[in-house]
Amino acid sequence: MFLKRIPLSLALLLAWAPSVFAGPGEEHQHASEFRHWELASGDPDRIFLTFHGNAATRRAVTWRTDTSVEKAYVEVAPALAEPGFDRMAKQIPATTELVDLAETKGENLSEVHYHSAIMSDLEPDSLYAYRVGDGKKRWSEWIQFKTAAQTAKPFSFIYFGDAQNDVLSRWARVIRMAHQTAPQASFALHAGDLINRANSDTEWAGWFKAGSYLHAQWTGIPVVGNHEYLHGAGAKESQRKMSMLWQPQFTLPVSEGLAEELHETVYTVEYQDVQIIVLNSMKSTSEQTAYMEEQLKKPGFNWRFLTFHYPIYSPRFRSKHALPKSTRKEWRALIAKYKVDCVFQGHDHAYLRGQVPMRSAPESGEDELETMFVVSVSGPKQGSPEPEHMEKYKEEGFSAVRVAANTQFFQVIEIDGNQMTYKAYTTAGELYDAAVMEKDFKTGIKTMHQMIPETEERTFENTIEYSSDNLK
Repeated sequence: MFLKRIPLSLALLLAWAPSVFAGPGEEHQHASEFRHWELASGDPDRIFLTFHGNAATRRAVTWRTDTSVEKAYVEVAPALAEPGFDRMAKQIPATTELVDLAETKGENLSEVHYHSAIMSDLEPDSLYAYRVGDGKKRWSEWIQFKTAAQTAKPFSFIYFGDAQNDVLSRWARVIRMAHQTAPQASFALHAGDLINRANSDTEWAGWFKAGSYLHAQWTGIPVVGNHEYLHGAGAKESQRKMSMLWQPQFTLPVSEGLAEELHETVYTVEYQDVQIIVLNSMKSTSEQTAYMEEQLKKPGFNWRFLTFHYPIYSPRFRSKHALPKSTRKEWRALIAKYKVDCVFQGHDHAYLRGQVPMRSAPESGEDELETMFVVSVSGPKQGSPEPEHMEKYKEEGFSAVRVAANTQFFQVIEIDGNQMTYKAYTTAGELYDAAVMEKDFKTGIKTMHQMIPETEERTFENTIEYSSDNLK
């Protein structure tokens, strides 16, 4: 029996209503109310693998324990077929950081330790196994990852829009279906709003448990979103503070020349012949324009991608949550100047794939292309695309190709020579959208082959609406 529908406008209002931090008088959780995965122990948890320099020879790893573990280590070895592979392991001391969780709002937690280490001098295009622990008895399992090749070679990656709400219950199946669909994916890109309340350690606990070992096995590219910042009542974007847990949890590159407030939120990943530039759409956006162009000028890449949270072209009108107009103009101009291949975004809790220039031959399914833009959502908070709003973008040469509402998605992107294959899947593993981009590396000319399945557009009218009570 289906739940009675409530008006969409009311549902969205209720969904956005809760503050992103606990207000005065909110009751604190007692220790007995926490679940075992929320509490730190001497055993490593929240293990997360990231890029940190040359993707062919380096990886960074971060994990958490309680404060009884004062010295921590990572051991890494070539992943040989025989069980004695660990005799080849190299032990690397970790850096340890104390984090006082008592500072989190509405949660009564104690101090914990976050540990981080860099695995360097790895061999390109090679499978490795690593484990993290105290160097004695408290070790994680051995976890495998593969380094990038030194030259272009076929690979794939996963892209997730906002997870944000009810993450453990309803996002876990998304990331796990993504793994079933593309088990050999090299990395996972998370385009912001990983959780809802920036400093909620229990929400972060749900996000880490939902991804489980996949966070430790897939190298992650986390992108900061507006919900990774504290939203005080009436606070301007410039006054918002980033989650106290972001930097302890993710060991990310620090881009020189940028303000400290942008460290580990603005960085570039170079993976074989692909360049992925990660930007912070929440803070000091105009200061990132020069960095963006500096990266795009670098030679040697056949494919160039951008990722940030607030979209350039959004499926819905949200004036209070958007890129500053001046930044949008600057970034859009650079995307056009350097003919960036794809821009991966989040924030709007709806699905939109579009392109510049507008579709030239929709009947044939082929188009000339400069840039493909995607907005997606992987969590349960959903909004409706607004056709009138998207129509205005035609003045800028942008047209929507495929849209959807009330659907959790993940995307698989495959790179193979001069072809990029894009596929958007629903949580049920059904293909909803697809396209193949072919690129002449000498001339830069790109052709998009639309491969959209003959399925009905998903809307709130032909799907079951999710109760907003679960979004609080």
